[in-house]
Amino acid sequence: MGAKLSGPGGQGGKTIQQNSDINVTPFVDIMLVLLIIFMVAAPLATVSIRLDLPPATPPDPTVEVEEPVYITIQETGQLFIAETETTLDRLPADVCAALGGGACREERVFVRAQPEVQYNQFMEVMNSMQENGFFKVGLLNEDIE
Repeated sequence: MGAKLSGPGGQGGKTIQQNSDINVTPFVDIMLVLLIIFMVAAPLATVSIRLDLPPATPPDPTVEVEEPVYITIQETGQLFIAETETTLDRLPADVCAALGGGACREERVFVRAQPEVQYNQFMEVMNSMQENGFFKVGLLNEDIE
């Protein structure tokens, strides 16, 4: 005994609609398996190198640490080396004098500026330092809270 589910004959002409939904269960299964594989394999893929670092030695207390030279640019355009006022033209010579002469261009110099200083004033100082052979120039900033 058989039954006919669709067609022009039995069941009063009713037909079963076609199911067009995608079955995502196999896709989810494969993704979960890949996730587990990567979670297990990722720690194994890291490369570690053992470093034997030398022990830390404290600095020699007899050696005097030199005070760094600070160039300060104020909002009015005035330049200061430490507490001494200078001009843009005299800046390289005054920096060398503050560093003690000799190989002054090999020493690090720090530049700090107030927040209101115009960019062109700051760049004039940086260009003057670079043109006169000062290439180790550090920039200082302050955290504004």
